[in-house]
Amino acid sequence: MNKDAPQQKYQVRFDVGLAGFQALAAEADVVILADALPSPGSEIVLPTALHEHQVIAANLANRESVADWVLARQAEKGDRFSVAVIAVGEQRQGGTPRFAVEDFLAAGAVIDALAARGIDHCSPEAAATAAGFAGLARAVRHLVTASETAQALVAEGRSAEVQATDAPARSPGISRLREFAFPG
Repeated sequence: MNKDAPQQKYQVRFDVGLAGFQALAAEADVVILADALPSPGSEIVLPTALHEHQVIAANLANRESVADWVLARQAEKGDRFSVAVIAVGEQRQGGTPRFAVEDFLAAGAVIDALAARGIDHCSPEAAATAAGFAGLARAVRHLVTASETAQALVAEGRSAEVQATDAPARSPGISRLREFAFPG
């Protein structure tokens, strides 16, 4: 086990924000960025080039499609396909990172969907995230729409974006990302 990267021995790993992405991306076959709601306001963002990594976007609506995609890639590889799930997070008024419950729940939903397909060799961090989602599954819609991020979006007149959070996507496909703007 690498003392600087203790989650690397697990197939499914979890972390938060840009620092989490930087810690887990290099050793993962795919990085899944869990971002349940758009960022409110004109916050400081940290554009990050992703071309060195295979990165896809996930949210509450496409979690099943993301899990199916990972399972298909694992079958193509013929071996374990390592997955790093990153809850994107948000930032406070002053620009410091802020835990975003909606992204935590989206990440847990993805990890839960992976486990349902047999991709379940999870780090403790990933297992706890999935358990958080599973334990709160009946309240997810309320928790997301009542979150700090959702309330800020509503205050900006963007309530439709909040209400569409978990609606089934017309085309719940996989979005591969080349660049991503992490909240500062």
